[in-house]
Amino acid sequence: MTLSATGKPVVTQDDPQVHVGLQLQGGTLVLTQDGTEYTPYHAQVEFAAPMGGPWTAQKVRFSAKALDGNSVGLPVDLLNEACDGPRPGVPEAIWKVVTLAATSAGDVGITYTPPTG
Repeated sequence: MTLSATGKPVVTQDDPQVHVGLQLQGGTLVLTQDGTEYTPYHAQVEFAAPMGGPWTAQKVRFSAKALDGNSVGLPVDLLNEACDGPRPGVPEAIWKVVTLAATSAGDVGITYTPPTG
């Protein structure tokens, strides 16, 4: 692959976002929607720190399989309608997925050292 790059990328700090993906061990979580059970195998958690505020989880997008083997996407909004706090009724198991994502990202204080040379 031949690729070149120039420039000095800049990220806006008004609404920084981080998306953390997790591979879930099969059978450790079951999601039920409209009476149908799904086994998620991947979760992507979206975190944001709007206007320099504290990091908050906004959404989880699950990739899951139904009993018939078909894959589906199941998004879960984590913020209430006013976007100023957690959405009521989100199951504790989903908050556990958010906690695992935050932990794996260093509590969203992601640290990274680029390769040298």
